[in-house]
Amino acid sequence: MSEPSPAGGRLGGPADLTGAGRGVVDPQAFRAVVGRFATGVTVVTARYQGLDHAMTANAFASVSLEPLLVLVCVEQEARFSDAILATGEWGVSVLDASSRPASTWLAERGRPLHGQLDRIAFRRGPQTGVALLESSLGTLECRTTAVHAAGDHDIVVGEVLSLGTPQPDGQPLIWYRGRYRNLS
Repeated sequence: MSEPSPAGGRLGGPADLTGAGRGVVDPQAFRAVVGRFATGVTVVTARYQGLDHAMTANAFASVSLEPLLVLVCVEQEARFSDAILATGEWGVSVLDASSRPASTWLAERGRPLHGQLDRIAFRRGPQTGVALLESSLGTLECRTTAVHAAGDHDIVVGEVLSLGTPQPDGQPLIWYRGRYRNLS
């Protein structure tokens, strides 16, 4: 008989995805489990060497109210990593459900850097000049205060410099179990 786990499943039973031995976790099983945590979808932007850099991210969170801090996780090998680390200023657009095409495009690896925002409506942030998507429920401009290496990603913490709500009554774009979802 297996014992109950803290999550309510049974260790060693169908809910245990660690594999045959203790502490051996299959990366695909890990993705399946953390994919059950529904998140909003954001686009993070930076302006570096005269070019707009952008990436889709769901690893975004608020950190602190005093001072106002947020974080985003950026893959170290992504070209966006160089831009955000070099400039120290970046924007976050919390996407509306209508932003799915922009999110999909900006998540595509190997897309051209030049003109990647040409077909996406945006405005320049008043504090940093980064691109902030118009089809967003909320926008933030940030200045990096800390970077923490974490496996193959960096956790980039930023102080919030400005806020906006371009589409305050829109519906959020949700990412759940490896797919886009709507709130309804």
